[in-house]
Amino acid sequence: MPIIRRALSTMSKRTFTLNDGKVVPALAWGSGTSGIFGNADLAVKAGVVALEKGFKHVDTAQVYHTEEAVGQAVKKSGLDRKSLFLTTKISEKLPSDREAIRKSVAASVEKLQSKPDLLIIHFPSVARDGDLGKFWTELEELVLDGTLEGVSLGVSNFRPQDLEAILKVARIKPTVNRTFQLYSSRYALILCKELEYHPYVLTHLAPILKIGKEHNIITESYGALTPILRHPTGGPLKPVLERIAQRLSKDTGKELDSTAVLILWTIQKGVIAVTTSKTDKRIESLVAIDDLPDLTAEEVKEIEEVGSKVHFRHYTEHVTTDFPNPDLPDGTQ
Repeated sequence: MPIIRRALSTMSKRTFTLNDGKVVPALAWGSGTSGIFGNADLAVKAGVVALEKGFKHVDTAQVYHTEEAVGQAVKKSGLDRKSLFLTTKISEKLPSDREAIRKSVAASVEKLQSKPDLLIIHFPSVARDGDLGKFWTELEELVLDGTLEGVSLGVSNFRPQDLEAILKVARIKPTVNRTFQLYSSRYALILCKELEYHPYVLTHLAPILKIGKEHNIITESYGALTPILRHPTGGPLKPVLERIAQRLSKDTGKELDSTAVLILWTIQKGVIAVTTSKTDKRIESLVAIDDLPDLTAEEVKEIEEVGSKVHFRHYTEHVTTDFPNPDLPDGTQ
């Protein structure tokens, strides 16, 4: 499991070190939330608020249409770009051709007004011809020829077979495997399906997490709050999370809920937690989680054990193709 470190004041308090040595804040604000799509003014406003409230890691993607807004938000915030960590993703379906990839990446860099710190292949189907190994090799060349000098590379929504296809040829290993969503025509995905990381999918994700551990590839989570936001009842974790939230509230003197517990649990599992909101108050409450003390080892273990007894996934497509769900009780109750 990646070691959680407490960073200098220029970065978030909890950080991880990627396999290329780069330090990444463990808590990120994502610009892919509902309401921001197609609303450039709101995207810029929310981005500025997130940065001013203390988020140091901002996540965007080509398909979110928020790269330009993120670039503007960074500029408007007045913060030193070097104090921030920006992640974007290649979402556009492309041939495994260096110049096609270079053109796509250049467009993202122009919108962001700087190179990203982390560039991710958003979905396996980004490689239009299906040759993930070739696509990765061409992306590596852009790092080696200086086009993406200093940029870390990662992947998203990769099943075990997808990871293996890249690792067979990789000179530069992926630094992260992000969990997220599905695809459409031009882009490899749209905001309609998500591949979550949370306690109810741990058993299914075990083979992916095993490969990540073997190659020091950090998991990046989207959908960590699925057990409380999308589960019809909250399932068996509901009383556990509420009890821990009560304990945490009592110990800190703050009014906390299950959101804080799940985000802390995610980070303490060695996973980057990407969360999101477009409202000032909610953004402030989310970034404040980084100031909270850790859960106890017993609490982390209990959440994992209770969650692993059932299987619940809000979004089911792609990740179950040639990668079947585990034989566990249905966790929808």
